Amino acid sequence: MTRTPTKSVEDVRRYWDARPCNIRHSQKPVGSKEYFDEVEARKYLVEPHIPGFAEFDRWAGKRVLEVGCGIGTDSINFGRAGAQLTAVDLSTESLNIARQRAEVMGVADRIEFVQANAEELTSAVSGSYDLVYSFGVVHHTPHPERAIEQIRALVAPQGTLKLMVYHRRSWKVFWIVVTKGYGRFWKTGELVATHSEAQTGCPVTFSYTRREGRELVERAGFHVTDVGVDHVFPYRIRDYVEHRYVKQPYFRWMPERMFRAFERRFGWHLLVTAEPA
Repeated sequence: MTRTPTKSVEDVRRYWDARPCNIRHSQKPVGSKEYFDEVEARKYLVEPHIPGFAEFDRWAGKRVLEVGCGIGTDSINFGRAGAQLTAVDLSTESLNIARQRAEVMGVADRIEFVQANAEELTSAVSGSYDLVYSFGVVHHTPHPERAIEQIRALVAPQGTLKLMVYHRRSWKVFWIVVTKGYGRFWKTGELVATHSEAQTGCPVTFSYTRREGRELVERAGFHVTDVGVDHVFPYRIRDYVEHRYVKQPYFRWMPERMFRAFERRFGWHLLVTAEPA
């Protein structure tokens, strides 16, 4: 997996403050209902597996902790479903937008937003949660194992962890190495760290095989109940940034059934569900 021990949590915070995740998913005025509606529609269009993985409706009336809420797309859906949500993020700018979003969407009374470092969660939140949900977050902190240990301390005895981390044996990693690294596979870790996000230069990005993802959570005291892989981005980037959805030629002619099989083998998202051991 990619290791960048010289980077700090503060480096990570500055990076995400400069450009919160998904901030450019709409060209409408930031903070408007139209903006938030378009951001959500676009996110779930290109990542349609998220609602099925999160199971928003399952957590109605339950205590949920979201570790790394970003600008709050999933947060709002937990709130809509009736969860009692605590949403944590490192980025001040992301939290400001997420709070505004909760107000606009009428669920602010169901969500508590907290600024915190995932590696020191228990200093910011307490209690036990029926679900701890973290989608695409802990692989961006310098010491993911510390974050998982902190999460373990907050999951209720009969609770659930739902975690997404990046999958190393994926189409995305292959694409990065070929197009950005010109085939320099020996620099895979460095290349993935640099090009994993829409904004280049992410300070920290880890990636995991299925076995490594399982071991990451098991070492912290979880029992893994499911490990899966999903999500291949099929669109041409030059069109996508202009809000046009044109598939790459090599995906355009692939039958949907074949594409879904490809995603479940070489997807970028490694999806882990676990419970306290």
